Amino acid sequence: MTPSPGPIARWSQARRRQRAQRDEEFTAFVAATAHRLRRTAYLMCGDWHLAQDLTQTALARMYASWNRIWRAENLNAYSRRVLMNAIFDQRKRRSSGEVVLAELPDTVQRPAEEAAELHVTLMRALATLPVRDQAIVVLRYWEDHSVETVAEILDVSASVVKTQSARALTRLRALLGEEFVRS
Repeated sequence: MTPSPGPIARWSQARRRQRAQRDEEFTAFVAATAHRLRRTAYLMCGDWHLAQDLTQTALARMYASWNRIWRAENLNAYSRRVLMNAIFDQRKRRSSGEVVLAELPDTVQRPAEEAAELHVTLMRALATLPVRDQAIVVLRYWEDHSVETVAEILDVSASVVKTQSARALTRLRALLGEEFVRS
């Protein structure tokens, strides 16, 4: 007959089960949201590798406080807020305003490449906006969130979202020109 485990051993086993359950829940959350977070980060920075790093930073921050936040009312909004904070922090540290492109654009325009050129043009125009304006445009118009949701994610008032989105769109229209907007 083996002796029953002592209180410390039982506590240790319970702790391991809790940790395993927490890790499973977090893994499921990451599987469901990582792609969307990376896409949002890419729209903010224009570099897939940096977007992956920012997504990993946001997820690491969330994992560190998962015991506290996993019951949050809107975990998706919370994850976007953590991501935006990571992006804002990265922008404060960044020393240059360069836009990283995977390849240099060709001088010859081909019909199949027009979509890519449009993408690059829009990403460059978006990169000229201040980081908060970028966040508002991406969250409001690309991810199609309501004004209230964007205000909650960025921890600003709804009127700030409305005002800054109007100004950002005006700047983008001025930068891209009327012909671009009509096409």
